[in-house]
Amino acid sequence: MNALLSVDGVSKRFRGLVAVDRVSFEVPEGGIFAVIGPNGAGKTTLFNMVSGVFPPDAGTIAFAGERIDGLPPDRICRRGVGRTFQIVRPFPALSVEDNVIVGALLHRRHVSDARSHAHEVLRRLDLHDKRSQRASSLTLPDRKRLEVARALATDPKLLLLDEVMAGLRPTETDRIVAILKGLNRETGLTILLIEHVMRAVMALASHILVLHHGAAIAEGLPEQVMRERAVIDSYLGVEAIA
Repeated sequence: MNALLSVDGVSKRFRGLVAVDRVSFEVPEGGIFAVIGPNGAGKTTLFNMVSGVFPPDAGTIAFAGERIDGLPPDRICRRGVGRTFQIVRPFPALSVEDNVIVGALLHRRHVSDARSHAHEVLRRLDLHDKRSQRASSLTLPDRKRLEVARALATDPKLLLLDEVMAGLRPTETDRIVAILKGLNRETGLTILLIEHVMRAVMALASHILVLHHGAAIAEGLPEQVMRERAVIDSYLGVEAIA
């Protein structure tokens, strides 16, 4: 498979702190790739560089064969990189439908077209029946799925998911896993996710990168990575492979 996203030697410092240290990886087109690691490992900082929130201090980021490092978030989104945020913050006073329409208007001039697309997205995320509710009234599982819907409405080729299953019960986790698998299988959407819920990571990802103190300590197939001593010691613990 061709690489849709190529990250080559990226680093990010905040004063004396090295948040990301010379990290390299490639996400194949049509794949599901997971980034895992303990809190403070640099995962969200890495996402912020890919999505344009921060420029990298070193290294390059290419999407669909073109450099995107240093571009602002709106231009990166317009090129086809959508993302969710770890803390979900929909527009609380707007309806579920209008929250998604905002994203759909990125590539649609007419509100009617944006609304039609929003309805398609909401059906995929099992939120269509709640489209008239205010976003502020939703439960946490529904807000998590709305966060995905808002990103999906921008027509991404690459979807960055930042802990969308954190805080969910196993049944709700399985629900989102099934939705994401369907999107990947039926539309070819490429997914790059940060996740602590290993149940979801193992169900979704075909490839895993492990970060610790900003550096990559392991990369490969899930079954291989989960048994590497550095990953067990720094993140999973021995009970994970018992």
